Amino acid sequence: MKTVSIPRHVFTVIASVSLLAAAVSAQAANWRGWNIHPDGYPNTEALEAFSEAVAERTDGRVTPRVYNNAVLGDQSDAIEQTRNGALDFANFNMGPMGPIVPETDVFSLPFLFTDIDHMHRVMDGEIGERFADALESKGLVVLSWFDSGARSIYNTQRPIRTPEDVRGLKIRVMNNDLYVQMMAALGGNATPMAYGEVYQSLTTGVLDGAENNFPSFESSNHYEAAGYFSLTEHLIIPECLCVAKSSWDALSEEDQEIVRDEGMKASELQRALWVESSEESRQLVLDAGVEINEVDDKQAFQTLMEPMYEEFIANNPGTGELIEEIRAAQ
Repeated sequence: MKTVSIPRHVFTVIASVSLLAAAVSAQAANWRGWNIHPDGYPNTEALEAFSEAVAERTDGRVTPRVYNNAVLGDQSDAIEQTRNGALDFANFNMGPMGPIVPETDVFSLPFLFTDIDHMHRVMDGEIGERFADALESKGLVVLSWFDSGARSIYNTQRPIRTPEDVRGLKIRVMNNDLYVQMMAALGGNATPMAYGEVYQSLTTGVLDGAENNFPSFESSNHYEAAGYFSLTEHLIIPECLCVAKSSWDALSEEDQEIVRDEGMKASELQRALWVESSEESRQLVLDAGVEINEVDDKQAFQTLMEPMYEEFIANNPGTGELIEEIRAAQ
């Protein structure tokens, strides 16, 4: 048999190709995404669609996978994990973002937005870009802004029609000092608590109520314990679809364009699904016997928030102008 001599440079080329293939494979070794919501939730559906589209359009170079129900930790932990690159992407509510990006605390001021459409106009415009820049400086690249509806108070005791109806109630709030101040201004006893503990606390009387939107109220089964849902609509808080800056910077320009484009599409889908889900959830809890009431005089609630606004502006120079910009956004 004749022996064939292979030049040394051929081995070098083969080795280089193997290393390149390994590098490509490593790059496609799955993006891990954090999500607090359950299967079927509007945000979950949008994140799943985002993941599938990104994987397909990048030919597997980026392969996102969403982990639902906060199985990778609570939101505070997930924010840190995403900032340091342990997680690659996530859907975050701006409520608990204040300790990392103080500018976002403005979204936790009650009655900042007049309605959902107003919030969309603000976040999709120049003001939203400024907030995106602030988040990126802390390691979170914003692809788009999600909806989280309007938060209202629900409880086990009575309808809330005036601030006086809140007095003495133990109400769960997210872990943010502004929410504690808000509830105290209404005469309630604010109780910061992990979301997963609320259902049992409502059934055992540890809590009298909580505050959230219709899809969360329904999907968490809180309506089984809390029979009164009052449309205070006191908070409208945007959410982001964010990518870890380290993961973003590792992408080619082509893949960055794909990921950002699919992030925008995910926002459009999430917002559309949110409207449908809110209507469906409202009808479901109504059929289950929950009493839902409008709040005719929201100004009475807003008036009690004025000292809170004054203190916030005094403690955060420059926010007065920002608040006026947000309120004036068309």
